[in-house]
Amino acid sequence: MNKVLGSSLIIAGTTIGAGMLALPLASAGIGFGASMALMGVMWALMTYTALLMLEVHQYADADATLHSLAKQFLGDKGKWLASFAMLFLFYSLCAAYIAGGGSQLNEKLAQWSSIQLPPAAGAVLFTLVFGLVVTLGTSKVDLINRGLFTLKVVFLILALTLLTPHVSSINLVEMPVEKGLMVAALPVIFTSFGFHGSIPSIVRYVGIDLPSLRKVMIIGSTLPLALYIFWQVASLGSVAQSILLQNGELSQFVKVIQAVVQQDYIASSISLFADLALATSFLGVSLGLFDFISDSFKRQDTVGGRLQTAAITYLPPLVFALFYPQGFITALGYAAIALVILAVVLPVLMVRKARQTVSTDNHYQVIGGNLGLSLAMVGGIAVVVAQFMA
Repeated sequence: MNKVLGSSLIIAGTTIGAGMLALPLASAGIGFGASMALMGVMWALMTYTALLMLEVHQYADADATLHSLAKQFLGDKGKWLASFAMLFLFYSLCAAYIAGGGSQLNEKLAQWSSIQLPPAAGAVLFTLVFGLVVTLGTSKVDLINRGLFTLKVVFLILALTLLTPHVSSINLVEMPVEKGLMVAALPVIFTSFGFHGSIPSIVRYVGIDLPSLRKVMIIGSTLPLALYIFWQVASLGSVAQSILLQNGELSQFVKVIQAVVQQDYIASSISLFADLALATSFLGVSLGLFDFISDSFKRQDTVGGRLQTAAITYLPPLVFALFYPQGFITALGYAAIALVILAVVLPVLMVRKARQTVSTDNHYQVIGGNLGLSLAMVGGIAVVVAQFMA
């Protein structure tokens, strides 16, 4: 039960990232009702495909990664597809979190100690601190993540508490400005439920205990949904749709929220929540990348081997975040495509192959049959199409 709770929080911590702050901005033009519908559909899709991953894992070793699973069920083509999707998505996200976390760290150090560090110093320090935690192992990530996740929830609750008295039902019933804005919102909402790259690490940590793993996936994905709903109610209900549409940047959004509640420390609460969201997301994402790199390059589980894995894991996104921040922002817009491959296409294809070639008697099988697999694939294709149309 202890591992179930810790693993659920790793999943939730990976999911609830700083991108959560972008949800009101992405959904401002479509209104509260439409955003709730899209969130419900994306949550169902991502929870379903997470359970598909568990179905596949029962036919493999406990330490199997997505890389080795794709090789086992889909051959070399599946392996290279998985490798591309994993590396593109994880390196992009790690670079984003390093850049954002380094910037936030620099600001906090300047506030607390009047130390003015160059921008590169914050990114390097952020990478060293949290990269060391991941390098020490999943159990250490579990312990650190529990504390950070708890603090993150505390600051989120504080922000929600301050905003709730300002919620207006008029703001919540505003209709979509343009139906086409749903297309732009879909990839953002889809990405906000992404945690699948961390599933192999969780399976390795918990073991092939399917009842426990099912609880981890369902609890871990439902916690973000609940918090997202409260956050959308508080943010979209407090600020008029027209004002949100005019303030599309995160910094502007924080200032608008601060003006609504007319209390300075709401900005501090949101800022601290963003800091903790970056930290927990970075831990979860880089943990998945670390284990993927370790499996791909066959690094030994020794001090030297883990340090080599850490170098391969963290140096590329660190360099990219330091020298090509604008190029990464452009590429990040298409990260949803890699997530579709990782979280939808591969699980569906692997389960379909497993059901055709492996005896499924007395084995766990996700409900829905072929219809469920087809609907999941249609949902993934819709996200990709929406990203290109946006």
